[in-house]
Amino acid sequence: MQYTSSFSTPPYQSKQKPSFKAIVRAKEIFDKLIPWLFPIFLVILWQIAVQFGWLSTRILPAPTTVVTAAVKLAQSGELATNFKISASRALTGFAIGGSIGFILGLVNGLFVVSEKILDTTLQMWRNIPNLALIPLVILWFGIGEEAKLFLVSSGVLFPIYINTFHGIRSIDSGLIEMGKVYGLNPFQLFWNIILPGALPSILVGVRFSLGIMWLSLIVAETIAADSGIGYMATSAREFMQTDIVVFSIILYASFGKLADVIVRALEAWFLNWHPNYQRVKAT
Repeated sequence: MQYTSSFSTPPYQSKQKPSFKAIVRAKEIFDKLIPWLFPIFLVILWQIAVQFGWLSTRILPAPTTVVTAAVKLAQSGELATNFKISASRALTGFAIGGSIGFILGLVNGLFVVSEKILDTTLQMWRNIPNLALIPLVILWFGIGEEAKLFLVSSGVLFPIYINTFHGIRSIDSGLIEMGKVYGLNPFQLFWNIILPGALPSILVGVRFSLGIMWLSLIVAETIAADSGIGYMATSAREFMQTDIVVFSIILYASFGKLADVIVRALEAWFLNWHPNYQRVKAT
């Protein structure tokens, strides 16, 4: 006796539907690409305008020309050398100015007497443009590295100072009283309540300072410098090399964007406990 199966195999295998995780992943990739769509569109429009003669190359060279100039600078080693020097100046100035701004923000935020003594002087100094300080800085430090580091440090100091001060003063007094009720000493209050509560504001100050860092560096490197990206742009201007000037500007813009991405990553890392910074994870 032969038995026939009641179940038959389908002649073809149906296509599997994309999983929920795959859809979420695709959406995340698309969300990351959205901010770059408009810059890419501008570059394409820029290339078309130059190629059809709508935009003179004396005003703005084609993107392909800028890329060619960048490749030549990279092959000659000039780009790497100037980048290292500029990055060293920027990071050293940021470390010096950021540290001073953070300490002043802490002291003035925690102690009212210190605020009354120092804040007025700092606010007056904050409103002096870097360009106005250049003659005095040259008299003080000459045209060496000290002058450039002073200008960068002075530029990055105040955003960190103001945001650190604001972050500390914005702490809920009820949290501090609760900490005292639980028997926390002054250091424990600072480490467990005051500093975490002020950290979002401090990181905002870091983001602003990183942007100002490159602006200050541009000013510093265009004054009697013999190396750096600003010097590279100034030399190209004297020889009417517009492609290198444009490339230098794009470099500064790229560095600013990279710094912003790094700070956003730090926010996600240090503030993962904060409800406003928590990421929604797909399950």
